[in-house]
Amino acid sequence: MSTVLSVNLNKIALLRNSRETTIPSVVEAAVTCIKAGAQGITVHPRPDMRHIRPSDVYDLAELLTRPDYSDIEFNIEGNPYAGPEENGYPGFMTLVDAVKPDQCTLVPDDPIQLTSDHGWNLTGESNRLKPLVAKLKADNIRVSCFMDPDHEQLRLASHLGTDRVEFYTGPYADQYSSPESNNILQTFIDAGTLAVSLGLGINAGHDLNQDNLARFCREVPDVAEVSIGHAIITDALWIGLSETVSRYREILNSIA
Repeated sequence: MSTVLSVNLNKIALLRNSRETTIPSVVEAAVTCIKAGAQGITVHPRPDMRHIRPSDVYDLAELLTRPDYSDIEFNIEGNPYAGPEENGYPGFMTLVDAVKPDQCTLVPDDPIQLTSDHGWNLTGESNRLKPLVAKLKADNIRVSCFMDPDHEQLRLASHLGTDRVEFYTGPYADQYSSPESNNILQTFIDAGTLAVSLGLGINAGHDLNQDNLARFCREVPDVAEVSIGHAIITDALWIGLSETVSRYREILNSIA
């Protein structure tokens, strides 16, 4: 079975929020992506609401209850420790509990970070995260933890009870054309092999694009899902959103 393509819609919301308007519509973008072959929709609602807002989460959850979208995965990612804010942000876990997505990706991002740029250090976090993971799983929500390809940390993730790990692929993408690319990719291959042996599913995301996607999914074992946003929306500026999603889907289909 080919790797699932989940499209991250943060950048659509970011563009909308640059004006006091309702366009472009996050929901219409989701519909376009699904019609073009996306099998999942990802959002990352941050406490500062710089892009995806709670209202977007509710609207997308409602959209995906449609019978013809019953096979489309809804993935919400964010920091489980993010609490309520005066701007109307209800807190990450409260938001997840309200809509109960198919998958929740736990990310150790700081509110001031421009974007997620590292995985969890579970050495000091496992005990604090464990009841949150258990709560999500009790609600039949698949749990994925955003991780670096660190073997010790992957073993801790397995002990934590998470279903999957999402590899932070920024280093791979950054060095894709450099002499170090083979060595960096090998770290993900080795980490993926370990993850599979531990019973963890593998997701991947961050700066994957049309140039580097195929090699990563071909060589890292059993990549179940990729979540891609920035590259898809960037490409869509030139060739359109539907055509862009179709091309990414074709890449993944070609390596199935």
